[in-house]
Amino acid sequence: MDRAGPLDLPSLWDVSESPSPAEETASYRALLGVPSLARALAGMQTARIAQSMVGLGLVLFTLEHYHSPELAGLVTFAGIAPGIVVSPIAGALLDRHGRTRLITLDFLVAAASLALIGTLALLDSLPAWLLIAIAAVSALTGPLSATGLRSLFPLMAPRHLWERLNAIDANGYVVATIVGPPVAALAVSYLGGAWALIVLGLAYGLAALIVVGVPDPPTATASSGSLLRDAWDGVRYAWSNRTIRGLGFSITTLNIAGGIGTIAIPLIILNRLGLPTEAVGLIYAFQGVVGLVSGLVAGRLDTRGRERQLIVWPMLGFVLGTALLLPSAGLIAVLAAMAVMGFVNGPMDVAMFTMRQRRTDPAWMGRAFAVSMSFNFAGYPIGSVIGGLLAAQSIELAIGVSVVACVAACALAAWLIPASGREYGTQT
Repeated sequence: MDRAGPLDLPSLWDVSESPSPAEETASYRALLGVPSLARALAGMQTARIAQSMVGLGLVLFTLEHYHSPELAGLVTFAGIAPGIVVSPIAGALLDRHGRTRLITLDFLVAAASLALIGTLALLDSLPAWLLIAIAAVSALTGPLSATGLRSLFPLMAPRHLWERLNAIDANGYVVATIVGPPVAALAVSYLGGAWALIVLGLAYGLAALIVVGVPDPPTATASSGSLLRDAWDGVRYAWSNRTIRGLGFSITTLNIAGGIGTIAIPLIILNRLGLPTEAVGLIYAFQGVVGLVSGLVAGRLDTRGRERQLIVWPMLGFVLGTALLLPSAGLIAVLAAMAVMGFVNGPMDVAMFTMRQRRTDPAWMGRAFAVSMSFNFAGYPIGSVIGGLLAAQSIELAIGVSVVACVAACALAAWLIPASGREYGTQT
């Protein structure tokens, strides 16, 4: 496997190269002019906000209702891990049967699950094991929307618009971070955790209404005729793709740090700083505002030939940002940490999404992206469990482990992600 050579930091932000004739039309306005893409992006954004609200809402609900960081970590794990296990099958379904209907199905399942959790909690009939079970069952359909949207976008948009498309895709998470956590924190604070989950689940219902009319673009599919065989072939394809494999090992290690942070950061804000629940959402929103600007700038870059650098350098930024959470220095250190992590996330996401799209055969995008996204995200539920266990003993210990994970992720990215690879076109 290739090892990274010297990294030329100034060249990462050099956007003065002369564009080709096709690239002269590369603009955000041209992107939104692609038929049906604006509606698909609106559905994506609504779902991302719902996901962001519910992710924090479930943690706050569990802390409020059960007073247990360990259980909060287990619920977060249960809400993600089953989807990772079944993601190859989800990818095969997406390649065989199209994306829009399956994306809509997942949104409806998510809305129903949140309504069930909230209702049972109001009836005082929600033991901890049942909360974990509902979260686990609802996670089974999660890859249908996550992978469905991610693999739908490059099939709808022409190749020269991919950087801008991926900037909007990546900023979908950033906007969700700005809007979702404050709304979730306010809802839990004023409505109580149970009612908050019921209300927040309505956002998934709205996302389903938006996406249901988006047409699936025609695309060739490499299928054996057997769902399980197609799923297994998708795993083999993803593993044999050095780019997907390298991204998987490095990004999932970085997401261990993210999973720890999803438990530790709210505890820092609530317990160390002594701030109210609403402050958790506002501080996450501050991170999102910084990331929004960074992501839009990153979308204007031509990432070809420097994708790996745009992944490795931001990972060093995550090391710094996470380390700022270690001292008990107060609110300024926490805000600085969130700003650094928000700033470096934009270029990393744009480079990662575009690299994966360029180096994946469109006929395999559903399966390959399902496996890749699950591989990349597998560290997050693991980190949430680690974070819950460690933070119950020491927040500083949890953050220290998170810093080590960021350092390891950076080293893995420089070592395992190939600087170049075979590129594929699309039907658009």
